[in-house]
Amino acid sequence: MEYSKRTDLILPEYGRNIQQMVDHCVCIEDREARTQCAQTIINIMGNMFPYLRDVNDFKHKLWDHLAIMSDFKLDIDYPYEVYKKENLQSKPDHIPYKNSRIKYMHYGRTLEQMIERAIDYPEGEEKNQLLLLIANHMKKCFLTWNKESVSDEKIFKDLNELSNGKLNLNQDLLKLIESKDILSRNKPKNNKTNSNNTNNKKNNGRK
Repeated sequence: MEYSKRTDLILPEYGRNIQQMVDHCVCIEDREARTQCAQTIINIMGNMFPYLRDVNDFKHKLWDHLAIMSDFKLDIDYPYEVYKKENLQSKPDHIPYKNSRIKYMHYGRTLEQMIERAIDYPEGEEKNQLLLLIANHMKKCFLTWNKESVSDEKIFKDLNELSNGKLNLNQDLLKLIESKDILSRNKPKNNKTNSNNTNNKKNNGRK
């Protein structure tokens, strides 16, 4: 009934034999002998994963794992700065996320951020070109999700709305990419390939 008495492995990928070696190493009283035992265990652990030897900091990771498997009780002079118990249990820094909802999903948040930047851009020809690029990109995004034609007026209206009325483009002066040109670019090219394959088969059949 030995299995019922076994505790869970801290790092199961190394197996119970390695864990027992670590437990034995912790109990060795002589510091020099304990250090030699730890080095032997590290060599065995490394041989278990030979394909990882060229990975950066592989040796360092092994010593980290040894410290973890000993429950940080192994008192030796480590060749690397290993994990501390308090660092292992610490939580990573919280990544801030923007909680505001995307107004139009087909445009996406990145485009909304581009519009926010464009609002503060200095007036001039460069800003006009930037707004033209943004408007054309909006039109491409719109047609990706809605496989129908969309008017420039609709794009300019959405741009004005997303900028809270701070960006107004003159539809009479600006001309966006034609919807048909965008849609033709989005069409898969498999039809031509399939047509060529069919013709090749017909030609081969005539031989």
